[in-house]
Amino acid sequence: MIFDRNPREVPPVETSFRRIQTPIPAPGTRELLERLESCEARSMQGQLPLIWDRAEDFSVYDAAENRWIDCTSAAFLTNVGHSNQRILAAIRNAVDQSLIHCYVYANEVRIRYQERLIEWAGWPFTKSYLVSTGSEATEAAFKIMRMEGQRRGKRRLGVLCLEGNFHGRTTGAQMMSGNPTAREWLGFMDPDIHHLPFPYPWVMEGQDPAAFFEEGIQLLVNQGLDPSRDLCGIMLETFQGWGALFYPDDYVAAVEAFCKEVGVILAFDEMQAGFGRTGRDFGFQHYDVEPDLICCGKGMSGGLPLSGVLGRSELLDVAPTGSMSSTHSANPLACAVSLAVLDEMVERDLSVESARKGELLHRGLSELRETYPDRISMVLGRGLLAAVIMRDPVTGLPDARIASLVSVRCMEKGLLVVHTGRESIKISPPLTISDEAVLEAVEVLGEAVGEISAEVDC
Repeated sequence: MIFDRNPREVPPVETSFRRIQTPIPAPGTRELLERLESCEARSMQGQLPLIWDRAEDFSVYDAAENRWIDCTSAAFLTNVGHSNQRILAAIRNAVDQSLIHCYVYANEVRIRYQERLIEWAGWPFTKSYLVSTGSEATEAAFKIMRMEGQRRGKRRLGVLCLEGNFHGRTTGAQMMSGNPTAREWLGFMDPDIHHLPFPYPWVMEGQDPAAFFEEGIQLLVNQGLDPSRDLCGIMLETFQGWGALFYPDDYVAAVEAFCKEVGVILAFDEMQAGFGRTGRDFGFQHYDVEPDLICCGKGMSGGLPLSGVLGRSELLDVAPTGSMSSTHSANPLACAVSLAVLDEMVERDLSVESARKGELLHRGLSELRETYPDRISMVLGRGLLAAVIMRDPVTGLPDARIASLVSVRCMEKGLLVVHTGRESIKISPPLTISDEAVLEAVEVLGEAVGEISAEVDC
């Protein structure tokens, strides 16, 4: 959807957490976005028409001093809040040290951060590999799985992934991702990357999750695949991102059992799920399994470019010395900030807070679904992560247009939600958000759904 950039008169808003005092988008927004489009690639466009000026904790401001409750966390980055004071202090201290970058030469803060990260993550993670972006991390895990497969003498280096999952935008990450449309630009597919059907809740009604997984494996076997000889790894997005879709517990248990049986590495892509987002330190902990590798990013660094792979030493050390370094990985500034993130996570018990506040959020959204059963088909997610799935009241089919219109109306009312471009509206505020702001965000979303529904039905 291309959003209208012409300012529209909207009712003014003034609460403890929101302020709308100009037409929306604010005057001047269109001109600035046109300037941006003249010099920036089109692929970067498509978000709600808003010019961020500053952000603090769970609030976003524009230059006109309009204020929004942020339920995006800037794409799941600011779990510890925007402009967190501990993070700002860490940045200032790092700058005062006069060491912003040193390639992969050793520095003390990189040592301290990885020691602390491994301690915080706990068993079975004993080493980490730090890079800059989520795609780099999933590519690194992909490479580790295949290197380990070679070491184990696998005939082929097959990797299993799930349809609909997303793992990044580089070549390997896109091939692992389960959206065929997103892979069209590749022009080819690695024949040793396989995709299993995702256990969507509307597919799994009355089905045994373990049997569903086993049936997917059997289809590959029927095509000539020998799992013990032709597979080296499985990559799971901890939950399918667009809709906050978690797997049935029995499904993941079956995946883990399969990996152990045939000697396959189990990896979780924790980009969105990690660092308290779902009410646990890591999302995989909801499943009571022990992965071999996890890929982290986004919330681990409070907004600076840092990502990584965590795993057992024997896996992290499978790559030869110097073969997986990255120019900007583990730079001192990003490591210093990420240490501050861990301090905030621990001292404020933010994973537990995410679970507690998530109960408020999901209770409110469930009530909203009961109020608008024809428009809202499902509310999914855990902790401070939710996806509200919109549908057409006549056909019952997913309705991306309504989701977009509701997202815009929320923006006009002082609430920012994650616009997915699909039938889902995602809610993911900083874990530091107040209880009162959570409840107000749900109330505003309900107002937007009600108003848009009435306008569309007229």
